[in-house]
Amino acid sequence: MQADFLVIGSGIAGLTYALKVAEAKPGKKVVVVTKAHSDETNTKYAQGGIAGVWDDENDSYQKHIEDTLIAGDGLCNEEIVEIVVKEGPERIREIIEWGAQFDKDDFGEYSLGKEGGHSVNRILHHKDVTGREMERALLNAIQAKPNIELITHCFVLDLITQHHLGYLVTKSTLDIECYGVYVLNLESNEIEKIISKVTVLATGGNGQAYRTTTNPKIATGDGVAMVYRAKGRIENMEFIQFHPTALFEPGVSPSFLITEAVRGDGGILRNRSGEAFMERYDERRDLAPRDIVARAIDSEMKKNGTEHVYLDCRHMNFEKFVHHFPNIFEKCMSIGVNITKDMIPVAPAAHYSCGGIKADAYARTSIRNLYACGECASTGLHGANRLASNSLLEAMVFGHRAYLDSIKHFEEMEDAHPAGTNWGGTNIPDWNAEGTREPKEMILITQSQKELQQIMSDYVGIVRTNVRLARASKRLDLLFEETEDLYRSTKVSPQLCELRNVISVGYLIVKGASFRKESRGLHFNTDYPQKSLLKENIIL
Repeated sequence: MQADFLVIGSGIAGLTYALKVAEAKPGKKVVVVTKAHSDETNTKYAQGGIAGVWDDENDSYQKHIEDTLIAGDGLCNEEIVEIVVKEGPERIREIIEWGAQFDKDDFGEYSLGKEGGHSVNRILHHKDVTGREMERALLNAIQAKPNIELITHCFVLDLITQHHLGYLVTKSTLDIECYGVYVLNLESNEIEKIISKVTVLATGGNGQAYRTTTNPKIATGDGVAMVYRAKGRIENMEFIQFHPTALFEPGVSPSFLITEAVRGDGGILRNRSGEAFMERYDERRDLAPRDIVARAIDSEMKKNGTEHVYLDCRHMNFEKFVHHFPNIFEKCMSIGVNITKDMIPVAPAAHYSCGGIKADAYARTSIRNLYACGECASTGLHGANRLASNSLLEAMVFGHRAYLDSIKHFEEMEDAHPAGTNWGGTNIPDWNAEGTREPKEMILITQSQKELQQIMSDYVGIVRTNVRLARASKRLDLLFEETEDLYRSTKVSPQLCELRNVISVGYLIVKGASFRKESRGLHFNTDYPQKSLLKENIIL
């Protein structure tokens, strides 16, 4: 297939980009590829909301910038923070124009929530399913664009670069170029290629590297792994955000998220003894940034020998709770937790990757013709820890900025290579599956997935040590070798490719954590409990 603009992923970042480029270039073909249903994305599971300076009386750009920098613990790129905060409100207005509906108060004004790390109320939300509402609006808007083709159930295997044309490509190769992707069509079971002048990765996160995560099954770090294999630059992978309050249900994956907005409305964390413990860890108590709250809960669980703590909502206004958090109320009732009488059992779960594919202020990666936006990208906004509800904002801002730059880049490419002339994306070979066979035992894949999640959860979780990281590295080396042998000898399948990708992501997290000889933000190593004076990004 030939495309002018190719988008991998159908979350808020990818769809924002696709809509804008389709409108600017109505005569050009925009292809959006996703490996599951079009709405099965991390966006869909975002509960809390989207942060933006909306109340000029009580809020300001400077306050939002400062809150973001404090949460990022010294590693945010201040220029990027200013860009996102100042451009964010305009992007929010756009999605409202596209049909997204955010909750309003009795006076018809937008109801603004407050979450951990925010100094004022600035979170726009739609009940407790904000991401789902934004995804709905974007998918509806996509349908009105005849030049957008949305392809579902199509698994992207690899980026196509000069490597596939027979050239040696290494980390030191200058001007690596992306010409498109190889995909496994899950309906025909055929491997096809999509050639495109511009490719945008919006592939989401990697929560499935851990045993307990709020991320859907599809969050296997595909984009990060593909760029790493293509010798592109990856950054700050050690900063994995654990959401402090996932509903504790043994053996259930993904975990149901209890949004931070519940604590913003007055929910209180308590330990097994019923003690409100957060005041011992931070003066902001239950609304401290997520890294602090997650470590506090982890500490309480270890001290008391429990698998969870509690979120107490019994004192909160019942009608207001049900109105604002209908899905949380319904979920709790379904497992026998009545929030008027019972406390909600919660525990931290892997939630968000602050690092990822290194991208600049216009979402450009280290590979030419390739952009990255959304959770798979590392733009410099989040630093060592993401401020709550900044993720949807970042996705929209960088979807827009990728559009601005790629339009210009596309026009330059068209001038240099008019229709009918040669460019690097011609003569791409078909996928070579010669010498491979059908996999005989799926247990080889499923067991390795369990091993990976156990290694990452036990050794590379909220609190780390040098010994645990070294042990994780050795275990991952063996898993990598076994999986690569399987990949070389059997036909590809989504399960095998996802395992391969998530092992690569695990390796990058461990490698980044091993290189960082300090404790900062989401990375806490008891062998290096202090921050270093050198504020540096770990680039792999």
